[in-house]
Amino acid sequence: MRALQQTSFDGPRDLRLITDAPTPVPGPGEILIRVMAAGLNFVDISQSRGTFADGPRPPYVAGIEGAGEVVAAGTGVTGPPPGTHVVGVGIDGGAFAEFMVLPAAGAVPVPAGWADEQALGLMVNWPTALAALKPLGAVAEGQSVLIHAAAGGTGQAAVRMAKHYGATVIGTASPGKHDLVRALGADHVLDSRRADLAAQVRRLTGGAGADLVLESAGGATFAASLAAARRVTGRVVVFGLAGGEARVTNWELVYRHQIHVVGLNIGVLIQAAPAMFGELMAEMSALLAAGVLGPAEPTVRPLAEGPEALAELEARATVGKLALRPSAAGPERA
Repeated sequence: MRALQQTSFDGPRDLRLITDAPTPVPGPGEILIRVMAAGLNFVDISQSRGTFADGPRPPYVAGIEGAGEVVAAGTGVTGPPPGTHVVGVGIDGGAFAEFMVLPAAGAVPVPAGWADEQALGLMVNWPTALAALKPLGAVAEGQSVLIHAAAGGTGQAAVRMAKHYGATVIGTASPGKHDLVRALGADHVLDSRRADLAAQVRRLTGGAGADLVLESAGGATFAASLAAARRVTGRVVVFGLAGGEARVTNWELVYRHQIHVVGLNIGVLIQAAPAMFGELMAEMSALLAAGVLGPAEPTVRPLAEGPEALAELEARATVGKLALRPSAAGPERA
């Protein structure tokens, strides 16, 4: 089968299109899907650079998020049946290919009337945004929320949800994306790279700081996120490190940043707190029914353009969700 194989830990540039990758075989509790669309995520970049904890080692077929048609099942699988269209995550990779193996218990049916690519985000971006806002971030009506990378796949969902919950939203993005973030409902939009970001957030919140910060920027912006949070009661939920690693010391937490810092990895949450994840998915269904969330409209590119697309994502030069289509014909659901 055709697939994108990561050949080193030197990043997306060493992602190679191969045509002789073996078609995977589903094991116990697994299903095999014909991949119609594969989502691009920052996890893919972290894995390609060897910074993702316990990630796959080269050479491996890349991509963690796939949507498509169930074509086979391993032993012990009672559903979903062959022919069902599902979306799911395989944290060890495999989505950037014509076929992918997924845990049957974690595969979610593509909502009726949606194309497969429109369901990308249901298992990664949207649950991450919701977990950061609700059970971990404890967002409440009237509070202020600072959302980094507000024009990205997770950021867009977070803006919509935060407004639905009655928060005042401050989004960050590069200047060319500000109109889009405002159109999503953000009350204020700031340049993500400005040096006085924390001061601007404090100005917009009457000097108090943001009640909740959704931190995925990493790097130098991490310090600004800590400084932008409200003292004592402010929460910073960290779920990404697009700009690189950053640190906070116990001295800083005692004497400079008296705030709550919470780590979030949606894969760990699914495994360690399945009841919480079940509640998240129930809440997400309610948000879909209420029209707060709807079918995603990702930018879809051919499989061969995966290296370029991931490089653009890493450079934060993209807007919204990105997807790859492994098949040349690109079939869609009727």
